Amino acid sequence: MSTTTATARPWAQEMVIVHRVFRRESRYLHDLIGAVRPGDTARAALLAGLARDYVEGLHNHHTSEDELLWPKLLARVDLDAELVLRMEQQHQVVDAGLRDVERLLAAWERTPAEPERDALVGALARHRRDLLEHLDEEERSVLPLIEEHLTVPEWSALGEHAMAKTPKDKLLFTLGALLEEATPAERTRFLGHLPLPARVLYWTVGKRSYAKRMSTVRRG
Repeated sequence: MSTTTATARPWAQEMVIVHRVFRRESRYLHDLIGAVRPGDTARAALLAGLARDYVEGLHNHHTSEDELLWPKLLARVDLDAELVLRMEQQHQVVDAGLRDVERLLAAWERTPAEPERDALVGALARHRRDLLEHLDEEERSVLPLIEEHLTVPEWSALGEHAMAKTPKDKLLFTLGALLEEATPAERTRFLGHLPLPARVLYWTVGKRSYAKRMSTVRRG
């Protein structure tokens, strides 16, 4: 994560772009899994792989906040300590929901029958409810604190932490997911801070690969 000048404040809009991915994919997973016919093991395996990528990405995102964001805000924003503590508690709720999803996902992938599917869809619905409550409040109340109280290097460290936790063979896919619903201006700014080899690799390989996988996943 970076900014256009050394004196600028953190570009917290990056967090909104990341949140769009989780909003979109939590909806897709719920709807796509709910539409899988009982016994369709191939479709179940395909969507289970996508769901695990989603869980891993959300876990890495929240871990970077838990380790690098909340401690700094708690030390610097006395009047908003209750808000920061509530964010941490919401992470715990979301993490518990993700554990339920993972458990039911494994059961459904082994036996893609209607009861297993419906149990998983219910867990995904509960997860999405908890997630959206958290994301809405974070965007409304925490992003202004980030812009005011974090330095650019501190903000950059969050993105670097999450990317370091992402397997190398999934980095281009992650970039494609982030850029899918970015505005043209956001996309230009986001890509502008990547090394030239990474940009070339995305345009020559990553964009097409991401579009192909998503077309297969979403066409049902």
